[in-house]
Amino acid sequence: MNLTFSKYHGTGNDFIIIDNRKLNVKLNTKQIAHICHRKFGIGADGLMLLQNKKGYDFEMVYYNADGNESSFCGNGSRCIVSFAKKLGIIKKTETKFITTDGIHTAKLPPRPPKGRVMHVCIKMKDVKNIEMAPDHYLLDTGSPHYVKFTNGVKSADIVAEGRNIRYSDQFKKEGVNVNLAEKNGKGIYVRTYERGVEDETLSCGTGVTASALASSLKGISTGKSHCKILTPGGELTVRFHRKKGNSFSDIWLEGPATFVFKGEVTI
Repeated sequence: MNLTFSKYHGTGNDFIIIDNRKLNVKLNTKQIAHICHRKFGIGADGLMLLQNKKGYDFEMVYYNADGNESSFCGNGSRCIVSFAKKLGIIKKTETKFITTDGIHTAKLPPRPPKGRVMHVCIKMKDVKNIEMAPDHYLLDTGSPHYVKFTNGVKSADIVAEGRNIRYSDQFKKEGVNVNLAEKNGKGIYVRTYERGVEDETLSCGTGVTASALASSLKGISTGKSHCKILTPGGELTVRFHRKKGNSFSDIWLEGPATFVFKGEVTI
């Protein structure tokens, strides 16, 4: 089977995206893992299928690099919106699509970008029931995240610490994404260990969103309603409305979605 694909990245968080509106692409877990493998395949943090869905511009079906279908992906959603715009599916500056965690809205620039980079703003789901422990925050921003504020994040062994938390008795069954964060100028610096990838990713959309909300609770966000985040792969902004009871609504993840290349692979 020959597959035509496009490669995108959102601040270094990279994805393989396939147009599956005709539903002629059916991949199993092993095949997806092979395609995402950085030595034997194309290489990516995840794979997405763009499909038709009545009532929406499209449906996003997301798989982690291990080949398993996963929960929502913030950077991936921004990339697939850019892909849908390139296909001509999105005619306006706003789109509505559906994923595993429900309906999402995205905003695009009024004019096509010059070059390969498009700025995309994606609306995240409302967040409540944030668990606040002495040394971490636990919250779900479309995927579950464990956020820990500490010093020396840039030199930390994120893989070792991430694995220890992800495979602890509390999380080993369902898994959790682990974020290490610290104050960085007027914003925060964040590194992420992702379940399903089982390694560090250069950026994580749901992870920076979780870290931004946690930074608001901690009192170190850029402002009362937004936070600038620097990751190893680039810069993102999270805007939000903080409500009573440590809950958040009107959450938007903003940043670049970059087209890398288009190709064909035989499976």
